[in-house]
Amino acid sequence: MRRLLIIGLLLAASLAAAVAWWLNHPLTLAAPTLDLSIEPGTSPRGVAQATADAGADVQPTLLYWWFRLSGDARQIRAGSYELVSGVTPVTLLRMLVRGEESLRTVTLVEGWNWRQVRQALVRAEMLKPDSQSLDDEAVMRALGRPGLPPEGRFYPDTYTYAKGSSDLAVLRRALVAMDRRLDAAWAQRAPDTPLKTPEEALILASIVEKETGKPADRAMIAGVFTNRLRAGMMLQTDPTVIYGLGASFDGNLKKRHLQTDTPWNTYTRAGLPPTPIAMPGSAALLAAVQPAQTRALYFVARGDGSSQFSATLDEHNRAVNRFQRGQ
Repeated sequence: MRRLLIIGLLLAASLAAAVAWWLNHPLTLAAPTLDLSIEPGTSPRGVAQATADAGADVQPTLLYWWFRLSGDARQIRAGSYELVSGVTPVTLLRMLVRGEESLRTVTLVEGWNWRQVRQALVRAEMLKPDSQSLDDEAVMRALGRPGLPPEGRFYPDTYTYAKGSSDLAVLRRALVAMDRRLDAAWAQRAPDTPLKTPEEALILASIVEKETGKPADRAMIAGVFTNRLRAGMMLQTDPTVIYGLGASFDGNLKKRHLQTDTPWNTYTRAGLPPTPIAMPGSAALLAAVQPAQTRALYFVARGDGSSQFSATLDEHNRAVNRFQRGQ
C-alpha cells in the first residue's frame, strides 16, 4: 500500500513537473513573428485553435485546458496580437488577458494639409483603408461631421492603433483631439481679438503654423496678422496662395501666382480664407488667440528661419532689400 502511495506521489510529482515545464517552455513558431487575431465572441477553445492556426506548434486541446484551469479563460480579450519567439503558454495567456495588442503608429505632422494626411494613412502599416474610396465629403459624413471641410480639422500628433484598425478610427481620434485643443485655446483668447469664432481662430492658426520658421517668432507673426485684420488690410501671406494653387504648385512661387485669384489668395481677397490651409499645433492655436502685442504690420524671412518685423512699409522695404536682395 505504501509502495503504491509512493508511486502515486512520484507520478503526480512527475506530472506536475511536466506541466510546469510545458507552461513555461517557449512555443515553437512557424516564423519569428506571428499575427494572432481574436474576434469578439471567440470562445477559449476557439482562441486555442486560432493560436495553432496562426503557426504556433501547440496542441489546441492542451492550450484550451490551460486556459480553463487557469481561471482566466473568460478574461481573454479580442484583438490583434503578435506572437514572438520566446512566448510560452503562461506569457501567451497573460498577454491575451491584459489585452496587450500589437500596436502600430501613424504620425500626423504639424503644418500638413489634408492631402498629406490622406497619403500618410495610405502608407500606414496594417491600417485598414476604409476612407480610401471615400471623397472628402463622405469622409466627414462617416466621422459625423457632414458639411464640415476636413482641412485643418485633425490634430497633429502620433496615434497608436491595433493592427487591422480602420483609418476612420484614427481620424475620429484626431478630429476629437483638435476639437478639444481648439476649445481650450479659444477659452484663453485675448479680450480684444478681432477673431469672432473658434473656426476663425483655427484658420489663422493654420496660417501662423505655415509662416513660422522659428518658434520664437510665432506670437509676433500672429500679432502681424491680427493687426492687419484690425486695420482691414489684406493678409498677403504666401502659404495661402500656395494652398489655393493645389497640387499644380511646383515649389516656385511667381508674381503671376500672387495675381491668380482663388478663394485662398490673400493678395486678391480681404480677410481670412474660407478654410484652414493646414493642421496647426497647440502653439500655433495659442498664438492665434494670444498674439504678441506689437505695432508690426509686415515681416520678411531673414534666411535663417527667423523673421524681421516692421511697423511701416518703408521699414519693410528696407528689410526686404537687406534680407532678400542683399542690398
